[in-house]
Amino acid sequence: MKYIDGFRDPVVAAGIRARLDAVAAGLQAWNRPVNIMEVCGSHTMAIARYGIRDILPKNVTLISGPGCPVCVTPTSYIDTAITLAERGVIVVSFGDMIAVPGSSSSLAGCRARGGTVEIGYSPMRAIELAEAHPDREVVFLAIGFETTTAPVVAMLELAIRRGLRNLSLLTAFKLVPPALTALLSDPEIRIDAFLCPAHVSAIIGADAYKPFVETWKVPCVVAGFEPLDILYGILGILEQAACGEAAVANLYARVVTAQGNVHAQSLMAKYLEPVDAAWRGIGVIPASGLGLRPEYADYDAGRRHGVVVGLGAENPACACGEVLKGKQRPPDCPLFGAACTPDHPVGPCMVSSEGTCAAYFKYIVN
Repeated sequence: MKYIDGFRDPVVAAGIRARLDAVAAGLQAWNRPVNIMEVCGSHTMAIARYGIRDILPKNVTLISGPGCPVCVTPTSYIDTAITLAERGVIVVSFGDMIAVPGSSSSLAGCRARGGTVEIGYSPMRAIELAEAHPDREVVFLAIGFETTTAPVVAMLELAIRRGLRNLSLLTAFKLVPPALTALLSDPEIRIDAFLCPAHVSAIIGADAYKPFVETWKVPCVVAGFEPLDILYGILGILEQAACGEAAVANLYARVVTAQGNVHAQSLMAKYLEPVDAAWRGIGVIPASGLGLRPEYADYDAGRRHGVVVGLGAENPACACGEVLKGKQRPPDCPLFGAACTPDHPVGPCMVSSEGTCAAYFKYIVN
């Protein structure tokens, strides 16, 4: 705990805050807020938990982005998973996915009606179930960003090595850098810098953002999740803005390296290839997802079970899509805190432990 306490020192925080105020004062010539998007859902939760927005200079605005993998997974994916469970397939999912509403139900509702939906706290749960039920098909809901992708692929490699033929993946992997490009390409969103996701960066490496920064001239700073990590990351962004610079700064070097986890990258490249992917609220982003390579198509649940992830139907009253793009704050949604709560979520942003609406509900509004 002493190690963690060092990143929560209020005296050090006060010092960084004073430096933030000084640098921000020099940015008054912008005549508008400096808009910083934190991409990671864990950052969103930490920012809300520690009240970081409340101590920032008035001309610095934090915008929550699409950093929750459950939240960006489209409704149609949930619908397809429910279809599989209703056919008698054993569907294995991370816990956050269970309560996410589909077009007309959720995986929790499907399970209540008799569908076999299992929660796996590790991808290895899928292997355990496939071995325990050799007469049944098992499908793992393979969602998430680069952080989650590597262990899922490691599980698939082990399944292949063990000769398991009743296990497949319904893939909806997402890649972060292409999403940043899509956000900056939207004329309705004004983003001056990105606080980059720490967990993802540990896999892809800080240098993965360099091509993006060179093209868009927008600062990208990698920071950890403790209060001082986040404040220091914001300070790094403001210092770049004050100098008119745009670079990649890795301020989480105790975890993130320039090249990232090369072994994980190699494993993903062996089994997966870039594909166009649908993001809730954003739409289809070219080459922003990862799907199984043709030589591993036998482990593709869509192909094996003849299902296609279509468009799906989202609740038109739910503003989750706008929240994910940073166009709205959760309290701007008329459902927030009334019809939509963590106990009765209307959209995934209120379900996930990394969802922006869940963060606001838990730490800010209530």
